[in-house]
Amino acid sequence: MREQAVANTGVHMTSTSPREGLIRVGVVGLSASGGWAATAHVPALAGLDGYELRALSASTAESARAAGEKYAVPLTFDSAEELARSEEVDLVVVTVKVPHHLELIRPALEAGKMVFSEWPLGADLAQAEELADLAHRRGVLTGVGLQARSAPPLRYLRDLVADGYVGRMLSTSMLGSGWIGGATYDDNYAYVLDVTSGATLPSIPFGHSADALTMVLGEFREVSALIENLRLEVVHITSGVVAAKTAEDQIAVTGVLESGAVAAMHFRGGTSRATAFHWEINGTDGDVVVKADQAQWWYGGLRLYGARGSDDAPIELPIPARYQRSLTQWTERTTEPACNVAHEYALLRDQITGNLAPDEDGVPDFRHAVRRHGTLERIREAARTGRKVALAGQGT
Repeated sequence: MREQAVANTGVHMTSTSPREGLIRVGVVGLSASGGWAATAHVPALAGLDGYELRALSASTAESARAAGEKYAVPLTFDSAEELARSEEVDLVVVTVKVPHHLELIRPALEAGKMVFSEWPLGADLAQAEELADLAHRRGVLTGVGLQARSAPPLRYLRDLVADGYVGRMLSTSMLGSGWIGGATYDDNYAYVLDVTSGATLPSIPFGHSADALTMVLGEFREVSALIENLRLEVVHITSGVVAAKTAEDQIAVTGVLESGAVAAMHFRGGTSRATAFHWEINGTDGDVVVKADQAQWWYGGLRLYGARGSDDAPIELPIPARYQRSLTQWTERTTEPACNVAHEYALLRDQITGNLAPDEDGVPDFRHAVRRHGTLERIREAARTGRKVALAGQGT
């Protein structure tokens, strides 16, 4: 059953020759003032064998120098192009806002460097396809930050389902809060109010969640969907300035998985006083519940509960140590944003060095990102037309 589960993940990485010594990382978008690179990538790389944070780039030479001093990064550049050309960088990591992905990833691919990009890969499917095509032509290894796939609880869950814990799967239901798309906004996230930014409730919270669901349970065969913008105006959290919002704040998808099971997903903008994240998997022999206390559940902090046979109620399922990949420093820090990113870097390292176990899949690559962008496009089509839409061919 395990071999079948791996084969159905639809994840492949562009091949590369294993490198000797440390993998030298250059981060595009690491800032002294904070941000996702500082919050997640720097802590994830710290203490992780096999990597050296060697370089960074920022929008100006001054900001690059400030970040270099703060994070003790020896090489600083004021452009992604310069960083990509450096012979002291093996892996380029792009952590900037989605609208800038295309322009900042392209130089690294053209320089023949391995590239890891945050999700979404592009602002839309066309941009993702352009980057995946360029990576294929250059023959470079790529990865995309769908880090829930690297989370130990979800890897364990996938194996539980594949090994028959719930029996024949009948249905699955997922309810989540979107974090973005709420009643307020701040300066850092003003850009997500624009539906064309590519950083929206459907693409980020729902995109991470749909990718996790399909990793564990298989792809959708067909979907119906509703995607709505019910908050046309939102308020700045400190100034009180009212801004127009075109990005959607509600997405509800129902469908049938390739297994024949019925699936329902609903994500709401902002946060809920009741439920941050709740996911049930129901089968003929058992049930599994996945819970998290934060809307950005793909960061970490997942808990699994299960019941089967004569069990009266679900009990918490401990995650076997083998799923931790020896990252013992994270076993008590699972709610930190860097937790699943660290597990993703560990998988990526083992791919680069050729040390993945034969039955283990690695992190998703740019081709996988294109498939997931395609899934989201089909869901938008279903919402736009009000009809069921087939997703045949979206998996591999």
